[in-house]
Amino acid sequence: MVCQTERSGVHERGLGVVTLTSLVIASMIGAGVFTTSGFALGDLGTPGRVMLAWLVGGGVALCGAVSYGALARRMTESGGEYLFLSRAIHPLLGFLAGWVSLLAGFTGAIAFAATALEAYALPDTARPPWLPHDALATLVVVGAGVAHGWRVQRGALSHNVVVFAKLGLIAAFLLYALLRSPALLWQGGAVIAPSESRPPPFSLSAFAVTSMWISLSYSGFNAAVYVAGEARTADVTVPRAMVVGTLVVTALYLALNAIFVYVPRPEAIVQQKDVAARAAFALGGEPLALAVRVIIVLALLTSVSAMVMTGPRVYARMAEDGVFPALFRLRRDVPRAAVTLQVILAVIVIWIAELQELLSYLGFLLSLSAAATVASLFVLRWREGAQRIAIPGYPLTPGCFVLCTLGFAGLAALRRPLEPIVGVATIAVGIVLYLLAVRRHTAQT
Repeated sequence: MVCQTERSGVHERGLGVVTLTSLVIASMIGAGVFTTSGFALGDLGTPGRVMLAWLVGGGVALCGAVSYGALARRMTESGGEYLFLSRAIHPLLGFLAGWVSLLAGFTGAIAFAATALEAYALPDTARPPWLPHDALATLVVVGAGVAHGWRVQRGALSHNVVVFAKLGLIAAFLLYALLRSPALLWQGGAVIAPSESRPPPFSLSAFAVTSMWISLSYSGFNAAVYVAGEARTADVTVPRAMVVGTLVVTALYLALNAIFVYVPRPEAIVQQKDVAARAAFALGGEPLALAVRVIIVLALLTSVSAMVMTGPRVYARMAEDGVFPALFRLRRDVPRAAVTLQVILAVIVIWIAELQELLSYLGFLLSLSAAATVASLFVLRWREGAQRIAIPGYPLTPGCFVLCTLGFAGLAALRRPLEPIVGVATIAVGIVLYLLAVRRHTAQT
């Protein structure tokens, strides 16, 4: 267990609301916002419906941020879903949440973001023949591990600099787009000639499935809870960072997608994954498309950095509770062994896995974990009372998040049943590992 002087030292020097907010923003803004809307436009039929789906996703994420904030005020240590479910419901549920975080929430997500970064930064046409595939992705993950495995403040400073640079570039792109197409402000995109074909009828199931994929772009609103134990006045800064970060990202997502779906001709982006580059090319030709590529690389770089910073805090908390090897405990203010483990696992996945096939699997498991975490608020509220567990908009705020998240996961399961089956198998393995860990811990004590 970390001594009290070390805890207080971290508290005094710890992460402030700016760093925590930048962590939330970096965790949310990844490849999804730059690639999703072309497919969404193909499924929904009109730009307005795509914008509505992004707005709904932001509303659900905000409900989640407020709900996680209530949990963070009640439990101010690091650990995220593992901590909340272990303390509020049962250690088994907490262990399963940590198990999901290890496999899906961080390892797979880090590997996917790093691989996507390499694809944008170093396409095959520009790759030197001597440089193997996945080399740049590996270097990015290892570099993030070095930055966050050394000192908290040093890693946080470099992370903040890159996040603010990314936000500045996004703001510059939006300003340029509005100056080039000012009619977007009052014509809602009518400045671009629409397709002559009439849009298909509105489909609730298609809208729900699109919202499910968009919700993955909003995942990360809860990033601050993973480092709450290293934050100053965590009961104030962590909830505030999550709400502010989610509001900022929602506004950016709406502004970016207004450009993506209204500026190019619809037929140019329908079912296309490079919607951001196509919109940029329509606005400013190849130079602007290249600038957008730089923005995407920075977005993915900060996403990798944020997850390498937050994920190991979950494993460190599990080690503190005796359900993970003691080697991975927090040492002073950095869980170096846990960071090393995270880097090794992510690099292995980068080199052996086809990550695109894992996206539905990751989304299904993460949806279950997040929904269970927010649902624990109802248990805490019933057990401890409204004064101790204050939640703005209760019960609508947590209820909306739980119902929407489970609804998205259910629709995904109906359309692609293989991923839920693999997810259930993953949970079953986690139960076995928990029972073994408890038996070993009991024998040692």
